Amino acid sequence: MIALRPYATLAGRDAGWLKARLHFRFAGMGKLEYGPVGPLHVWNDDEFAPDSGFPMHAHRDVEIITYVRRGAITHADSLDNQSRVVAGDVQVMSAGDGIVHSEHNNEAEPTLLYQIWLKPRETGGTPSWQTRRFPQADRSGKLTVLASGYADDQQHGALPLKADARLLVAKLRAGDRVTHTMNGDAYLVAVDGRLQLNEMELAARDGAAVTGETQVVLHALEDTEVVMIEAPRKTA
Repeated sequence: MIALRPYATLAGRDAGWLKARLHFRFAGMGKLEYGPVGPLHVWNDDEFAPDSGFPMHAHRDVEIITYVRRGAITHADSLDNQSRVVAGDVQVMSAGDGIVHSEHNNEAEPTLLYQIWLKPRETGGTPSWQTRRFPQADRSGKLTVLASGYADDQQHGALPLKADARLLVAKLRAGDRVTHTMNGDAYLVAVDGRLQLNEMELAARDGAAVTGETQVVLHALEDTEVVMIEAPRKTA
C-alpha cells in the first residue's frame, strides 16, 4: 500500500524565523493517520530565515538526521563538535543518554532542510555526532545509502545510525526510472518536482508512506531529488 501525504495537508507552524511542515503527527499537530513508519516518527520540512536558528537545547534517546536541501546549517553541541553542513550533505546525531546542541543558519539566504527523528534500538548510551560530504554524482539516477543502522552499509561509507533504518537519496532527471526492491516499509518525499511512485503521482514536497510493497518504481516526471527512510517491516 502507498499512502500519499500531500504537502498541502501537512500541519505546520510559522514562527517568523522558522517555517515548518510536519510529515508526521507530532506534539498534537497533524492528522491522526499520519503516524510513524517503523522507528521513523518525525520528518519536518523546515525553512530557517537568514541569521536564525535553534539555540542550545537538549535531547535524549533519539537518532536525528539532518539533510540540508538548500543553503547551509551550522551545528554546535556539548561534545565540542562544530561544523557547517551544506546542501546535499548529512549529519547524524545520536542523543544517547543526553546531548545539548544548536542548529543555526549563518547564511545570507534561507536554509531548507529535513529533520528526521528515529527511535534508537536501545535507550541510553554514549551520545555522538557525525557529518560527511557525499559526492552528488554517487546518487545520480540511483538510490544511494547515506546513513544506516547496518554494518554492511557503514562499511561502504554510510554514516552510522543506532536505529534499524536506512537513509537513501537519489538525484533524478526527468524521465529517469529507478526500480527498488523493498527491504521493509518506507517513507519518501519528492523534493523538487513531480514523481510517479508505482501508480501514484507525487507533487514537489509531497510525501508517501510505503507499507507491504515488495518493489517500487520511481519515475521522475520532472527533475527531482528523492529522500527516503527505509525500515524493517513490522511482523505480527
